[in-house]
Amino acid sequence: MYKTRSETEDFLQDFLPHLDETPADRDIILCVPFTDLSVMSRNLHGSRVRLGAQNVHWAAEGAYTGEISAEMLVELSVRYVIVGHSERRLYFGETDETVNLRLKAAQTVGMTPILCVGETKQQRDAGQTEAVILDQLRKDLVGIDQGDLIIAYEPIWAIGTGDTCEATDANQVIGAIRKELNNADVSIQYGGSVKPENIAEVMAQPEIDGALVGGASLDPKSFGQIVAY
Repeated sequence: MYKTRSETEDFLQDFLPHLDETPADRDIILCVPFTDLSVMSRNLHGSRVRLGAQNVHWAAEGAYTGEISAEMLVELSVRYVIVGHSERRLYFGETDETVNLRLKAAQTVGMTPILCVGETKQQRDAGQTEAVILDQLRKDLVGIDQGDLIIAYEPIWAIGTGDTCEATDANQVIGAIRKELNNADVSIQYGGSVKPENIAEVMAQPEIDGALVGGASLDPKSFGQIVAY
């Protein structure tokens, strides 16, 4: 929940020049608050940067005050949407069942969902990381087309704390996620205090396809360094 419309325009003005230094094969998606989608859509037209939202409701329409439907997002040229982010699960009662419904809603209108899974510190300390994440996947992906999906592994204990999961540990977990899928080509990202100082090490891991960047994406210079690593 950052950046007004005017702040978003300022961000883009400072960020987009960094794309000149970014390899052509990098896919860049900006997932912004609902109020910033229209200004993003307008300013990104013709750009290589793709537009995403941070959540979507499972119903096409109805008495769900404060919610946004998949069709509303598509009308703003949104093609990606984050589903099941740890903060949604932690603060807003998101469950694997509602995550599954949101994934289906996104895919129904042709959006590619970015499914987030991850464990708490308590679960990690108890040696339950893989069991927790694989259980999430089995529930979240019921009836989901894995050919149109991105998965982000975000260890909850590493988000916004400055603590980063060791790159080799993240690689191991993401490898376990890949084995659980029926489509080995699904893009699987790592998210959890990704920053310019560690992006190269993270991306050197063979199982990691990309990064879901949080706080470091708010600064255009920092995010520019990450995408151009």
